[in-house]
Amino acid sequence: MFFRSSSFKRAKDATIGFFTIALFRIMRLIKPDWLSNIGGWLLRIIGPWWPEHRIGRANLVAAYPEKSAEEIEKILLGVWENIGRVGAEFIHLDRLWDYDPAHPERGRMLPSYESYERFIRMRDDGKPALVFSAHLANWEISSVAATSYGLDTAVIFRPPNIAAISDAVIKMRTGIMGTLIRTGLDTPLKAAEALARGSHVAMLVDQYSTRGVDVTFFGRPARTSPMIARLAEHVDCPIYGAHVVRHGGTRFKLELTEPMSAIRGADGKVDVQATMQLITSVVEGWVRAHPEQWLWLHRRWR
Repeated sequence: MFFRSSSFKRAKDATIGFFTIALFRIMRLIKPDWLSNIGGWLLRIIGPWWPEHRIGRANLVAAYPEKSAEEIEKILLGVWENIGRVGAEFIHLDRLWDYDPAHPERGRMLPSYESYERFIRMRDDGKPALVFSAHLANWEISSVAATSYGLDTAVIFRPPNIAAISDAVIKMRTGIMGTLIRTGLDTPLKAAEALARGSHVAMLVDQYSTRGVDVTFFGRPARTSPMIARLAEHVDCPIYGAHVVRHGGTRFKLELTEPMSAIRGADGKVDVQATMQLITSVVEGWVRAHPEQWLWLHRRWR
């Protein structure tokens, strides 16, 4: 029975993978802006019918008790549209980043001169760095930008469960996102090794982690992965925050914070909880500025 069950699963995954990759190839034929518009329109229509819509509504009501039901639903529709756009834009991830410092007025990437200068300083200071980000707008663009700016970057990511799709996703990311580190038991070790050789290690920090440390997010207790603070315990390096803001359709602005340091206690050791609270508070500020662009549909609070 087990043999037949596992064989069926492999066959099913292979079939799904085959058709998904074929769909990717077809979608590549559609212009990036058109595909993003289609994805956003489609999810805006069908998203509210999915169970995640209820999760998003409950999260928003708890986070914004002062907002009316109409305001909450408006934000949720924006959330679905953004997710639809992100999914469609992933097919053209290598074509989205078109920022030209010599002609910043051109292309879909809006200029952010202060952030650009910070990226260049981070690249040229000869130090490793930790970079945190969040599921805002098209969050994949941050990693593409880092590679475009010439940063030696290692990106921690969670691959899809289906092997064929995972391989296709990794192939799309390879060459435009620096070194890719899969999530797993050896992730902290690989991240520490990347820092030791002077790389810039980037990770998303805005999802619930069962083994995480307690922080406050939108006035509610939540847990977040302490990996970035744990790494700061072993490698004394600056910490940056990077996030993307969508400015209608497929226009984006990439923002990078000034470098910050891990918080240390009286004994000089890194205070992991306080450091993760500092980072979480920065992320909350980003989300408050553009709530319709964050991923409210997962169970951030348990």
